[in-house]
Amino acid sequence: MEHRLLGRSGLMVPVLTLGTATFGGRGEFFRAFGNVGVDEARRMVDLCLDAGLDMFDTSDNHSQGAADEILAQAIRGRRDDVLLATKATFPTGPGPNDVGASRFHLLRSVEATLRRFGTDRVELLQMHGFDAMTPLEETLQTLDELVRSGKVLYVGCSNYSGWHLMKALSISERYGWTRFVAHQAYYSLVGRDYEWELLPLALDQGVGTMAWSPLGYARLTGRIRRGASLPEVSRLHTTTGPAVDDERLFAVVDVIDEIAAETGKSVPQIAINWVLQRPTVSTVVIGARNETQLRDNLGAVGWSLTPEQVARLDAASEVPLPYPYWHQRGFSRNPFPTLPPRELQGIRSGRTGE
Repeated sequence: MEHRLLGRSGLMVPVLTLGTATFGGRGEFFRAFGNVGVDEARRMVDLCLDAGLDMFDTSDNHSQGAADEILAQAIRGRRDDVLLATKATFPTGPGPNDVGASRFHLLRSVEATLRRFGTDRVELLQMHGFDAMTPLEETLQTLDELVRSGKVLYVGCSNYSGWHLMKALSISERYGWTRFVAHQAYYSLVGRDYEWELLPLALDQGVGTMAWSPLGYARLTGRIRRGASLPEVSRLHTTTGPAVDDERLFAVVDVIDEIAAETGKSVPQIAINWVLQRPTVSTVVIGARNETQLRDNLGAVGWSLTPEQVARLDAASEVPLPYPYWHQRGFSRNPFPTLPPRELQGIRSGRTGE
């Protein structure tokens, strides 16, 4: 498994990371993702480590903490063999302070996570979303203290807008605090909004992207076809995510099908491989309901789409740009147009060879 630097840090991470949203299945929302128990989670961890995938991404709110508990048991006895990434900010209880990025909530979240895993540190702590109620200075100073204490090694964010992320980076620079090295963001062939502002920002500031939902909220599993009803088991029945025009979706799937016939790869493997070739992407967070899905997702690495195949997928998935991005694209002196020029397509965040 190829490893890449995580943004402007010295941490090498595998190009695939296993997410735990499918672990536990507590509550209607997470039940739609999956219901992986301890035994299956342990087998999944075995498969991942055998393939060289040693990073696991969780959150304090996944299945009311059950995902953490299941992952903790699955990695028991091999904690030092894995990189543990977690997230905080979303609600973990009914109280007014059981949510957000305040010092109170973050410190409680980290301590609870460390107890669940029986460990003294997490490799990466990410803000799960932007908390507009808490001053960024309070959040970032708290994160810096957690890093200095050794309980957290690196920090990142998730689902930030461009100005949220840039403001956070500038505050950290002003006070000499630990800066975000990663941004976990939604990015897929049917969800390319990330390219408008966050991709050029990440290139400029050295922030590594952890791409989540590379299959576009289960739309690129190979089971969604023109004229066919949704599969009986699909989280699209309850968690549709951002709207995607059907004709655009089917146009993308048609091109993926063509490339699948050319390469012998599956639809998910092609969709994930496309994301892996985008600038700034350090790792792609994959999820799986079972071992079969996990094995298929692991097959997304060890090969690459050709430039011609990437161009076909780019064309099929492109959408009209909002202002001011369509205007900026026409200016020849803009070094980071929304869709990077072909010579930037090979940029990697610390790519190292397999």
